Amino acid sequence: MAQPPLDGVILITGASSGIGSELARQLASRAKALVLLARRTERLEQLAKELRSERPKLNVFVQSCDLLDRSATDAALERIEREVGPIDVLINNAGLGDISMFDLSSWEKNQRMLDLNVTALTYLSHRLVPGMVERGRGGVLQVSSGFGLNFMPGFATYVGTKHYVTGFTECLRLEVASQGVVVSQLCPGPVRTEFEEVAADFETPKLPDFVSISAEQCAKAAVAGFKRNKAIIIPGALMKLTSTMSGLTPRFILRLLYGPAAKRMRVMQKAALEQPSAQTKGETPSKISALN
Repeated sequence: MAQPPLDGVILITGASSGIGSELARQLASRAKALVLLARRTERLEQLAKELRSERPKLNVFVQSCDLLDRSATDAALERIEREVGPIDVLINNAGLGDISMFDLSSWEKNQRMLDLNVTALTYLSHRLVPGMVERGRGGVLQVSSGFGLNFMPGFATYVGTKHYVTGFTECLRLEVASQGVVVSQLCPGPVRTEFEEVAADFETPKLPDFVSISAEQCAKAAVAGFKRNKAIIIPGALMKLTSTMSGLTPRFILRLLYGPAAKRMRVMQKAALEQPSAQTKGETPSKISALN
């Protein structure tokens, strides 16, 4: 069974925080070079300094880039390949999340999610996978979500983008498996990152601590599963169980279960809309998370 060349040049998008920065830490002992890409240069430099101090021989390359800008993305990839070399492993981690009822959300936020979670991820894959196929070795780890295997009210566009990632990745895996390229996807449940801090402007039901896992736990599971060429990596015993049970439960029962949650979330968001602060700003309260 083929393995991803984790001893090569690894590009991690959305590397400035959360799962992305933890993936960099977990891969630092294996990689020839780590390319950290995100918008927030200061955070990337801090992470690079940490990695270099722990592994002085590791080549850590920082590249700031807004993946919503196609010309900037092209320029970034050209610079990386010119100064570091061909990319052996692509980890598509950058993404946006939003917690909002769809009819109360802004189109701008939906468009940004579509552009980053779907278009940017697909474009990077299209740019880099052909070179991997030509060289006969490579790896792609797409960071999807447990929502890519399920659905949940309050996340309509986000869930839709992650279902795209799941379907796209499954097909891509089959298409390049015979060419020495490993393609896997990470489908985590709740992870303790910035998402919950910045993904909505109204109070949403809080999950118990035992439901979520740390970004470090998620990254460790991701690397272990990717190394073993697993098609779908679901970190955490509880999430594995939940995913299995959801897959076995008829859809009409899930709809019955999720219906009351949708009603409660609508009430909470509309109440937030009626607050003077929201009306003054002319904004629709919703949480949006920039995970890159």
